Amino acid sequence: MAETTRMKEVSLEAGDDGRVTWDSPVQFFFTVLGFCVGLGNIWRFPYLCQQNGGGAFILPFLLMLVVVGMPLLLLELALGQKLRVGAAGAWKKVHPALAGVGYGSTIVATIVGCYYNVIIAWCIFYLGSSFTTTLPWSSCPLTPDNQTIPECEDSSETQYFWFRTTLDASGSIDDPVSIKYWTLLCLIMSWVIVYLILMKGIASSGKVVYFTAMFPYIVLTIFFFRGITLKGATAGLAHMFTPKMEMLLKPTVWLDAANQVFYSFGLAFGSIISFGSYNPPKKNCVKDVIIITITNAFTAIYACAVIFSILGFKAVHLFEKCMEHDIGILMPMYPEFRNRSMEDIPQEEYGAAMDGFAMKHEQHLLKNCSLVKELDDSAQGTGFAFIVMADVFTKIPGAPFWSALFFMMLLSLGLGSQIGIMEGVMSTLFDQPSLKHIKKPVLVGFVAIGCFSIGLVFTTGAGEYWLTLFDSFGATGLTFIAFAELLSVMYVYGHSRFTKDIENMTGVRPGLYWQVMWRIISPTLMASIIISSTYFMLSNTPTYTAWNRKLATGEEKEYPTWALCLATMLAMSSLIPILIGA
Repeated sequence: MAETTRMKEVSLEAGDDGRVTWDSPVQFFFTVLGFCVGLGNIWRFPYLCQQNGGGAFILPFLLMLVVVGMPLLLLELALGQKLRVGAAGAWKKVHPALAGVGYGSTIVATIVGCYYNVIIAWCIFYLGSSFTTTLPWSSCPLTPDNQTIPECEDSSETQYFWFRTTLDASGSIDDPVSIKYWTLLCLIMSWVIVYLILMKGIASSGKVVYFTAMFPYIVLTIFFFRGITLKGATAGLAHMFTPKMEMLLKPTVWLDAANQVFYSFGLAFGSIISFGSYNPPKKNCVKDVIIITITNAFTAIYACAVIFSILGFKAVHLFEKCMEHDIGILMPMYPEFRNRSMEDIPQEEYGAAMDGFAMKHEQHLLKNCSLVKELDDSAQGTGFAFIVMADVFTKIPGAPFWSALFFMMLLSLGLGSQIGIMEGVMSTLFDQPSLKHIKKPVLVGFVAIGCFSIGLVFTTGAGEYWLTLFDSFGATGLTFIAFAELLSVMYVYGHSRFTKDIENMTGVRPGLYWQVMWRIISPTLMASIIISSTYFMLSNTPTYTAWNRKLATGEEKEYPTWALCLATMLAMSSLIPILIGA
């Protein structure tokens, strides 16, 4: 019996020596980088900085990188490298009852993969729309009798193009209306691209990642130099990097930082374990984790600086436009404003004049313009990319070029992340003995068609509302899966055994920092995140923003009962395999 146990342990540590490996360490690094650095770095991190104290938010973000991100990243990467199998196979090797952890990751990756490609489809649509001499969202369309469409006039050109031209949004999630053929064609194109990249596993995807990982950095650098030359860039950068230290006293700021780190590393999708399984057994994964963490942190802050330099330009433009309206009203009472440009009028002088006018006129049409207010006007996600940034490009000379460049970058970021997400699905299927006889291109094709079929609901008039539902609840189980991974490795597989594995692979034994993080700090923080997230979810009524055509604005709506039932199913779907296995 003792001999049998010993042989099992040897087998566990031996892994799959015949497993395919990366062509080079650079290919591995770019693949992980492309997966980790995704759309969230562009449209979520700047928003969180703006909402959580500007430059002060960088402190909790960097701290959470060290205490949550790095320990979990090394845990997944080292586990995959040692056991040489995908997520489901790896956890089954750790303990047969833990196979459900891997399958839970696969379910989450499948759910996210279904809707993530729709975002890529929208990027394709905007990219195609940018190849014109004048951007189609730069002006409102006209009625047959040459009048501006009221709905566009009452909202904005970019809002109208997004909600009415791109989405042709319905009034609620209950009303899908019909499939929009232009979105359907873009979705087909996006799945064809993803299929061609993934059809041969890392043999095909590994070649593409050089582009998907590097191109966004090239574009960000181009935008950085263009951004800092724009009027208002200094105001935007100052607003972003000026720390509001009092915000650090709010627990929600630290929770936001932890969640941002968790999702920016793509933990618990099974993808990192899969990427690690293609590494040579003796690769120094500790060094990889440190380099990836530093690169991820740099990218988030760099992208934030680029975005805020451009948003500063937009804010100053809107502030001066607003100020021009007020100066027109103030000029009869303050003739010193005549023949002066808006940029030559100090904010203090304008503020004093406005206060004096308001004292003498109880009722007035002054807008009380504020640059800080314009800088604080924020958005995230699709609203940021397809409304805010789209609007910025209409105000920059050479608008179509900058718009095309931006959406090419988003397309590249989206594809890099989608490659990683779908790898979490495909590696589990490739490792199934019953599917070994099926060729990879055929298996990838079946998965792509299945995910595409589910994704058809996102091409309807209620598509964005469905996407919000999937995005809000589909990945709910990720934090719990990561928590289960941490406890399983530390207390089932054994922390001393895992530490020895890493020492055998890298030649360096993980020191006190790693031990404290793995065994105390990271599990405690993960438990706190799970408890607070669950409390927030249960204590708040889930809502989504629907487009109201009559009011020409978005309005908050509560999900109907059937949608909440679906949300519960999505949230629980990844946890069921874990509970069954236990």
